[in-house]
Amino acid sequence: MGLMKKVKKYKLMRKIKFEEIAKKWLEMKKISIKESTYYNYMFIIDKYLMPTFKDANLRKLVDYNYNEFVQKLKINLSVKTVRDIGNVLKSILKYSQDEYKFTINLKSINMPKLNVTKIKVLNKREKGKLERYCLKQNTLKSLGVVVCLYTGLRIGELCALKWEDIDIEEKIIYVRKTLQRIYMEKENNSKIIINSPKTNSSVRRVPINNKLYEILKPLKKDYKNEDYFLTGSSEKYVEPRNYQNLFKIFLSECKVKPYKFHILRHTFATYCIEVGMDAKSLSEILGHSNVNITLSRYVHSSDKIKKKFLEKL
Repeated sequence: MGLMKKVKKYKLMRKIKFEEIAKKWLEMKKISIKESTYYNYMFIIDKYLMPTFKDANLRKLVDYNYNEFVQKLKINLSVKTVRDIGNVLKSILKYSQDEYKFTINLKSINMPKLNVTKIKVLNKREKGKLERYCLKQNTLKSLGVVVCLYTGLRIGELCALKWEDIDIEEKIIYVRKTLQRIYMEKENNSKIIINSPKTNSSVRRVPINNKLYEILKPLKKDYKNEDYFLTGSSEKYVEPRNYQNLFKIFLSECKVKPYKFHILRHTFATYCIEVGMDAKSLSEILGHSNVNITLSRYVHSSDKIKKKFLEKL
C-alpha cells in the first residue's frame, strides 16, 4: 500500500465512529429481519454498546480489549444476555471490517459458555392436578393451558392464536403468528407486535389429539374466525406477561408450586419422547429450526426409559 493510501486510511480510521457504524449496520439488517428482532438489536446497541463504544473510532476498535468488556458484562447479566450482546457487537465489527477494509481478530473475543441445566417438567401428579383444574374452570384462558400441554405452543404463539387457526375437521392447529411486547429504549416506550414466529420452521401445523379435539370441537361454533382463542374477541388479546401472571394464579389455586409458563412446552416435549415419538417429528411439532436443538434439549431419556429399551435386548 502506497504512503498516500496509508495516510488516507489512517485518517478514515480516526474519523469513523462506532455510533455511525452501528447505525449503518442496523439499517442494513432492517430489511432482512423481523420488526421485533430489529427493536431487540436497537435495545442492545443503545443500552449496552453505546455507553462504551459510542465515540470510539476505527483505530480504537482495532486495539480494544473486548474480553475485558465481556467480563464486565458478566458481573450483572446472565450468560445468555452477555452472549446476545456479544453476538450483536461481533456482527457490527464484522460489518465494519468489510465496509472499511481493516482487521479485528474476532475469534479472540471469548463468549461465556451457556450452562447446561436440566429441563424442568411437570411430573404426572402436577400435570394431572393442573389439567383437572383448568378443565373444571372451563374458561378460554384456562383451556389455553390445556392446549399448550398437548401441543407445546409457546406463550406468544398461544396469545396470537385465533379460532381460524384451529381446523377442527382436519384436527390441525396452524401456528402462523406470535404476539409479544417489545421495548424501545430511545422512545422510552413499548408496543405490541403480532408477526410471524421466530424462525421459518416455527410456522407449522400441529396435530390435535383426540382428547384436545373433544375439548375444542363444541367450542368452535361459538366463535368467529377472527376471534382470539384466549379472549373470544377479535378486538382484545392477552399479553404474554399477563397470561404468565394468570398461569401463576392457576398453579397456586390447584396447589402446584410456581413455574414459568414455558414448563408446559418442556412437559409436552418430554412426554412425547417418553411415549416413543421420534426426535424429527417432535422437532417439526415444536417448530425448532433443526432436529439437533430437539435432541440436545429433550432426548435425555430417564432411567425408566433406558431400562425399558435395554429389556428388549
